[in-house]
Formats: sequence, C-alpha cells, structure tokens
Amino acid sequence: MLTILGFAMIATFLVLIMLKKMSPIAALVLIPALFCVAVGQGAKLGDYVIDGVGNLAPTAAMLMFAIVYFGVMIDVGLFDPIVRGILRFCKADPMRIVVGTAVLAAIVSLDGDGSTTFMITVSAMYPLYKRLKMSLVVMTGVAATANGVMNTLPWGGPTARAATALKLDAGDIFVPMIPALGIGLVAVLLLAVVLGRRERKRLGMLTLDEALATGTATESEAVLVPAGVGGDRTRKNSGGAGTGTDAGTHGGAEKNADGDADEDGDEGFKGLDPNRATLRPRLYWFNAGLTVALLTAMIMELMPIPVLFLLGAALALTVNFPHMPDQRARIAAHADNVLNVSGMVFAAAVFTGVLSGTGMVQHMADWLVGAIPDGMGPHMAIVTGILSIPLTYFMSNDGFYFGVVPVLAEAGAAHGVSPLEIARASLVGQPLHMSSPLVPAVYVLVGMAKVEFGDHTRFTVKWAALTSLVVLCAGLLFGII
Repeated sequence: MLTILGFAMIATFLVLIMLKKMSPIAALVLIPALFCVAVGQGAKLGDYVIDGVGNLAPTAAMLMFAIVYFGVMIDVGLFDPIVRGILRFCKADPMRIVVGTAVLAAIVSLDGDGSTTFMITVSAMYPLYKRLKMSLVVMTGVAATANGVMNTLPWGGPTARAATALKLDAGDIFVPMIPALGIGLVAVLLLAVVLGRRERKRLGMLTLDEALATGTATESEAVLVPAGVGGDRTRKNSGGAGTGTDAGTHGGAEKNADGDADEDGDEGFKGLDPNRATLRPRLYWFNAGLTVALLTAMIMELMPIPVLFLLGAALALTVNFPHMPDQRARIAAHADNVLNVSGMVFAAAVFTGVLSGTGMVQHMADWLVGAIPDGMGPHMAIVTGILSIPLTYFMSNDGFYFGVVPVLAEAGAAHGVSPLEIARASLVGQPLHMSSPLVPAVYVLVGMAKVEFGDHTRFTVKWAALTSLVVLCAGLLFGII
C-alpha cells in the first residue's frame, strides 16, 4: 500500500504543477500532508516535517546567502565582461547562445555545486535570452542537463556516495566513466544545437551593433534579420521590448517556445546597465579574487558551504557598499529571489520528510528491486543504469545510493557482476536527477530565470532522460558498464 501511495503522491504532485493547477510551494506542502493522513500517520506529520526541515536547513541557508553574494557580484559588475564576451562570440545567434549556455554550465559545474553553477550561468545568460526574446526554458533545460552530466565528478556528490555505499575508491568508479560522460556532454551540446536552431528558426537572426557587444548600446540598436534574409531587408526594432514582431511579441509580452507568456520585457538586460549606480569598477579585481577564493575554499571543503557564503556575502556587502543604506538597498533588491528559493526549499522539506518518514520511499525502492526477474541477474549493471534514471528523479541521492544501490550490488554479485560496474551504472541517471523536484538547486535555476517549475519539468524531462540513456549506451559500448 505504501508503495502505491508513494508513486501516487509523486504523480499527483508532478501532474498538478505541470498543469499549473497548484503552485510548487503549495503542492510541495499540501499534497504530502494529505497523503500522510491517508496512510494513517497524520499524527506524526509534525515530526516528519521537522526532520525534513532539519535536513535541508543548511541547504536553505547556503542558498539564501549565495543568492545575496552573487546578486551583489552582478550589481557591482563582476559578470559584465562575461556577458559582453559571450555576446561578441555568439554574435546574437540564438543557436550559439544556447550552445554557450551548455558550455558555460559545464565549465562552472567543475566547482561541484549545482546551486552555484545555476546562479552564475543564469546571471550571465539571462540578459541575452531576454534581449533576444529567446525561450527561457531552453536555458534552464540545457543548463540543468549539462550540470547533471558534470554532477558525477568525484567531489560533486553521487560518485562519493556510490563509493561510500559500496566501499569502493571514487577514482576507480569515476575515471573509467570519463569516456561515457564525455559522450554525454557531446549529447548535451548536440541538444543545444538542435534547440538553438529551433530558436533561430522561430526568432530569426539578430545582428547587434558593436556598441551593444561592448555593453554601451541601447535597445534601439538591435536589428532583426529574419532567417535566410539578406542584410538589405533588415529593419530596426526601435519600439522597445515587445515590438519585435518576428519574436511574436506585442504590448510588452512575449511567448516562449512552449507558448507561455512572459511579461518581464527586457528587465534582465536593464540589470546590466553599463551606467548603473551599483557598479564598482575599481573593486573589480577584489571581487573577482574573492569569488575565486570562495569557490576554491568550497572545492577544498575548508569550511561548510553555508558558512563560506555567509562570510562571503557579509564581506562583499561591507567592502562594496560601506554605507548602511546602500547595504539595505542591495539586500532588499535580492529579497524576492531569497524568499522564493528558500521558501521552496523549506516546502520541499515537507515533501521529502513525509516521503522518508512514512517509509514510502523505502517501499518504492524495495518493490522496484523485487520486480527485477531472476533472469536479469547477469545484466544487473544494465538494470541499475536503467533504474537510476527514474529512481534518482523520484528520490534523493542519499536514498538511492545508500538504500537501493547496495541491494542491487548484492543481487549482481550473486551473478558475478562487479560492484564497480553497479557503481558506474548508478551514475547514469544524474542528468535527469538535476531537474528533480527533490533537488534544491533546481529551484535556484527556475527562480532566477523566472521560469515556472512545471514548464521547466515538462520541457526538460524528455531531453535529460535521453541524455542519461546516451551515457548508458556509451558505457555499454566502451565496456565500462
């Protein structure tokens, strides 16, 4: 019964948010509360929620101060050169911009933290997507999938968990997987090309004046060139945000690739106004050095990540805005993002707390493992890879690697399958895992990008699952799994 209710709870949540019948925060709280009562454990709901909040509180604290830190870095102009450089390289070509999103997300993912990756990627790319009227779910989908592939780094989490659960060396698990993961990254880049070409076809080619590439142009300097049309048929987009007819915008609202209205106009680009009062050009190298030091300390695990971002945010505010009114203004400017993301994390704590506390997640895992036919024993590595795709989406990495993988490894060992093969196969589902509603970082991604979580899920799941299958097939082809 708990197995059925567990799957029903997750399915109900996903259906309601994808159909936009409930907001993610309301769904994350109310649906598990109702199912907790349905299984006869309503009296323990408070304990489950407190346990869930306790487990996610450090993550919520980290996100709160990380958003403030990177928000301040955006305000003072740390990422302006990156945006201008990408704009010059991409030449306002939607395809190049989507590919650039994948590359940037993959590179930044080397720090091993999904939240940081999404903050930096969205900070750099959001203005370009808004300026060119591109679909924001394309940005979130490509960034999440690229980060999912890179999340398999030994310091990223899943590999370390698999090594700990099966008492193996993380290097022995990860190093042989590099070719398969490399193919996974290639698949993400090809996906970016396909989605980028679709955006190019939808929007046409945009040619920007060199002044725009250096961050000094105005909105009226954007020139829209329909795909396949020569320069002699260009026309000025001088009506501001919402007048680019090829982008399908009218009256300040635009439609993304999935048909969802976006009323923000070019708000994101205005945030990178080269003449904004918050710029601190004389402190650029201080801010760059502080950011590098912060990421280095995080990778080296010198302190807990929440503590590092707390100290970093305090130092960044104090140095860049020494006057109290200015500090209050910067904190207030980013309060909306902080509240949305931290609220989502604490709401997710209700979902994970009930899922774990009632025993639903364990019953779901046991049922799936028990449903494997005995004849599949010699192919347990393949089974593990396939199961990792849905299981790492429907449960936390901790639940999967410490609860399910050891059972799969034991079943495989009885048929001569090496625990190393099981461990490597267990990494296959990470591209999809990074879009799971149980991953706090995904709320940073959709929150900063101003994308509905349901839209992101509906758009990304199919592409991320396909990428996971590509990694699995590559692992089988190379004899790694």
